[in-house]
Amino acid sequence: MPPTLFIFSLLIFFSSHAAALDFCVANLKGPQGPAGFSCKTPAKVTVNDFVFTALTKAGNTSNIIKAAVSPAFVAQFPGVNGLGLSIARLDLAPGGVIPMHTHPGASEILIVVQGYILAGFISSDNSVYLKTLKKGEVMVFPQGLLHFQVNAAGIPAIAFPSFSSPDPGLQILDFALFGNNLPTMLIEKTTFLDEAQIKKLKAVLGGTG
Repeated sequence: MPPTLFIFSLLIFFSSHAAALDFCVANLKGPQGPAGFSCKTPAKVTVNDFVFTALTKAGNTSNIIKAAVSPAFVAQFPGVNGLGLSIARLDLAPGGVIPMHTHPGASEILIVVQGYILAGFISSDNSVYLKTLKKGEVMVFPQGLLHFQVNAAGIPAIAFPSFSSPDPGLQILDFALFGNNLPTMLIEKTTFLDEAQIKKLKAVLGGTG
């Protein structure tokens, strides 16, 4: 085969496979494994797989924590599959709070776009890093560390947290302790809280035992 024809054949081969290597839009109808979702057939991918509009709407803050998180993770936004990132919208009504929690699969960076948010995290040596953020300010929360956000003023606050994973995971400390069937006696021994307080929190958060 002449060299020019060989090179031309290679170009055709690689160009025909390029789209498949550029991205892996999630096939949400397929199974999800540790590596994420399988890829949607490239021929069925459209621009809408890479656009997410739901974050334009405020979340419902009529709840016990007066807060709402609207995620654009892989389950809602298939285009982020395999890209190592995702985003969400955080709405905090006056008095609102996102309780102490962790994201086992990702670091988080938070940008405030309205209001004031008191945010902080606790390092593994129990050092506390705490700051009241205003519009345009950004704070980062390292992967796996306990952190929280609280509305720091009497006006609604809005922020957009972004994550270093399309599926960052979430564990809320209060629900881990009081929102399941972990026996009250064990919680009492491991947290030093009294039985009455534990049962009160279980009643509020839906726990039993």
